[in-house]
Amino acid sequence: MNILAIETATTACAIGLHTNGRSYIRILDLERRHTEVLTAGIRDLLSEHCLVARDLTRVVADRGPGLFTGLRVGIATAQALAHGVGAEMVAATSLELLARSAARSGVRGAMYALVDARRGELFAQSFELTNDVDGLEATGPALVTTPDEIIQQLNKAEHTVTISGDGVQRYGDLFASIGQVQIRVDVVPSLDEMLAIAQWRSACEEIVPLYLREADAVANFTTRQRSS
Repeated sequence: MNILAIETATTACAIGLHTNGRSYIRILDLERRHTEVLTAGIRDLLSEHCLVARDLTRVVADRGPGLFTGLRVGIATAQALAHGVGAEMVAATSLELLARSAARSGVRGAMYALVDARRGELFAQSFELTNDVDGLEATGPALVTTPDEIIQQLNKAEHTVTISGDGVQRYGDLFASIGQVQIRVDVVPSLDEMLAIAQWRSACEEIVPLYLREADAVANFTTRQRSS
């Protein structure tokens, strides 16, 4: 099975390939240049392993939540590629990938996956990590929140809570002051976990983006209208 993974939910653009029983990960860019680097990166990664697009069995993409433009680029590329070569499509969320990565590394107990949403906000979801990576459970929905609201929840916790994601990096000074918090430095949702999910999760006909809120351009336009 040859599986291609596409990650564009955060400022990073990354891809992964599972072939011949091994996985290979490439971080293509960390500065929101998804459109410029993604297609060429996929071509080069396949070429390194003597593959072309029609050799792909499955294409898996992060459907968010994340930055609006990045998600559109990644999902559109995944769907166009899959449809073009007849590969199956699989979807994962950025927040579950952060949680699965933490669970696989041995983290147990309560966790918040936090993705930087800009505008002083976070995309967040709470999880309970038990036993192994397949034992994790979402204990709340994916939502838009603020660092202050997350800190309020963390201060109420009776036991240590793990936090992970580029949202932690963005607001690190705020989270570092909390006592019972374990900070992970996973700033890019795990491509290894995405490739693992793609090996067992049921295929989908369409990858539906999990935006959670409107694009920045729409929000800015609405704000200008209200102030005029």
